[in-house]
Amino acid sequence: MAKVRAFRTLENFFRRMGFNYVAGVDEVGRGCLAGPVVAGAVVLDPNRYIPRICDSKTVTALEREKLFKVITRAAIAWGVAACDPLEIDDVNIHQASLRAMRKAVMSLVPLPDIVLVDAFRIPQLPMAQRPVIHGDATCTAIAAASIVAKVTRDRAMVELHASDPRYGFDRHKGYATRDHLDAVGRFGYSPAHRKSFRPSSLFDTID
Repeated sequence: MAKVRAFRTLENFFRRMGFNYVAGVDEVGRGCLAGPVVAGAVVLDPNRYIPRICDSKTVTALEREKLFKVITRAAIAWGVAACDPLEIDDVNIHQASLRAMRKAVMSLVPLPDIVLVDAFRIPQLPMAQRPVIHGDATCTAIAAASIVAKVTRDRAMVELHASDPRYGFDRHKGYATRDHLDAVGRFGYSPAHRKSFRPSSLFDTID
């Protein structure tokens, strides 16, 4: 996937409109067979430019780790939140993703004046928000949130691998790769798996 640097154009527009604290929020792990869905929320400091921020899916794990450190040190505020597989199975992945994003936003100190969200509107937020199509690729605050969420989730999946190495969570991070599906076929579900996600239907989509 091509790496496209995100821009601060939208954030700067809202700051000029009087919104001092502009947050970006994004989630990762929505399409996984196992592990939590994790959301990140970030309020970047307009006076501390961070180069090379882009969609977390377009950078290597090493680059994400480096950016994570810079973002969390330079940001005005940042937060993460997650919904585990039990909650995902209870309310469905879409609702769980929205819950995680709402919790991540509400963990910010100070709370933002406006929230820029990748694609969706988040229900029950007490502040203004704006969905941004392809926001993780075009908006710096959302891209930063995607990096924070991705690094946090990847670390959690490595910890899950340490407690149960049968599935290779450290490699595929819970996504439905061939080796992950083969492991599910051998060992069945673990407590980290989303029981509402049926791997039998996924076998047909993996080459």
